[in-house]
Amino acid sequence: MEGAIRGPENSGAEKDSVDQARKLARDYADSREVMNIRQASQYLGVSPDTLYKYVGEQKIPAFKLGNRWRFKKSKLDQWMEEKSVQIEAVSKNKPKRRRRPLDRSRSQTAAGFAGATN
Repeated sequence: MEGAIRGPENSGAEKDSVDQARKLARDYADSREVMNIRQASQYLGVSPDTLYKYVGEQKIPAFKLGNRWRFKKSKLDQWMEEKSVQIEAVSKNKPKRRRRPLDRSRSQTAAGFAGATN
């Protein structure tokens, strides 16, 4: 019956080994070159439904292997880089929005706001 009763000192070590195994599994999934829909959605930080939508709209690089969608990590990385460059270019070319001057004629206290509702 040796080892049948687990002491509190073992529970911490077991938890650490489970945490390490989970981290290794995540790292392994992240290091894969070809990912399935679930892995790619986790990698990109979007839901699988959103990823299916992007695939259907041909917004994201993907290919079918049999009847399953697959994603190459290198293609996703390239796609993300291209999208971030496009967004940066659009934001640089976009004219800065001019802010309206603050209307200081009204008091910015609660009493001033209460009177402004008329």
